[in-house]
Amino acid sequence: MSTSFERVSRFGLGYAVGEVDDFLARARSAYEGRDESFRASDISSVTFSMERGGYSMRAVDDALDRLSDAFALRARDHAIASEGEEAWVARLTERAEVLRERLERPAGQRFAPGADGEPSYDKQDVDALCDQLVAYFTDGLPMSVDDVRRAAFRRRKGADGYREAVVDVYLDHVADIMASVP
Repeated sequence: MSTSFERVSRFGLGYAVGEVDDFLARARSAYEGRDESFRASDISSVTFSMERGGYSMRAVDDALDRLSDAFALRARDHAIASEGEEAWVARLTERAEVLRERLERPAGQRFAPGADGEPSYDKQDVDALCDQLVAYFTDGLPMSVDDVRRAAFRRRKGADGYREAVVDVYLDHVADIMASVP
């Protein structure tokens, strides 16, 4: 598979070209129904080595976001075709309710605190995004899936912040739901 992502300068660090190309070839195979070992969740969890003159991280990350959206829409279409739209909406609503429950927790207590000495996300930054998500889920505040995917948080250490992995997984689920809604 030939990919034409922008590359960083030969002295700059970017994603390893071969790894990105291999991953995207697997994703294409899966999307076309030829690779059943590939899961849509692989897209949000993939990591690539860095190399000089590699692919631009921003260009690849943007492509991965579009790929994730395509898998989410395809899953939605398959679910609607097999179960009906009403069942799909009910399941999506149920998933959104589970996510919304965490948002109803008090600020500063929405996620597990970081472990001692471990890097963590600033609680105020994460809580500010959570407040926006509350308004999105309850009041219909306009918000895009990219607002969630591109959220950046200041770093803290240990219990001064939220555990990064827990926040990241939660936000992946939120982005998946948002991407499923046309």
